Amino acid sequence: MWWIYALLSAFFAALTAIFAKIGVKNIDSDLATAIRTVVIVFLAWAIVFFKGVAGGVHSFNKQNWTFLILSGCATGLSWLFYFRALQLGKVEQVAPIDKLSVALAILLAAIFLGEQITLKSAIGALMIIGGTFVLILK
Repeated sequence: MWWIYALLSAFFAALTAIFAKIGVKNIDSDLATAIRTVVIVFLAWAIVFFKGVAGGVHSFNKQNWTFLILSGCATGLSWLFYFRALQLGKVEQVAPIDKLSVALAILLAAIFLGEQITLKSAIGALMIIGGTFVLILK
């Protein structure tokens, strides 16, 4: 079931690139990111309330809060840089570079989470890196 969610994530990430490229035309990319973020906040909280899980926030510990806040900061910075890159570059160049995050995540998961880098994941990461260079170099 996880792979269905992952495919949906990839599909909506692709739409994000297209919609964002059109949306940032002739406006400040940081302002565009702020507007997008407000939409996401409303959508996420609507889902939480619809599911009836908002009360679960009381069970969060200090580690949950710390790392969710750090994750939020990293996400925000990623979005700010992504929107600016889309404003200045082509989707066909920006999106592949953004997807280098997959290879970086594999490496960082090994360093910080102790996850094993298998031959399969190493080859996949190297293919992502190689594919990125193929797409961005003209």
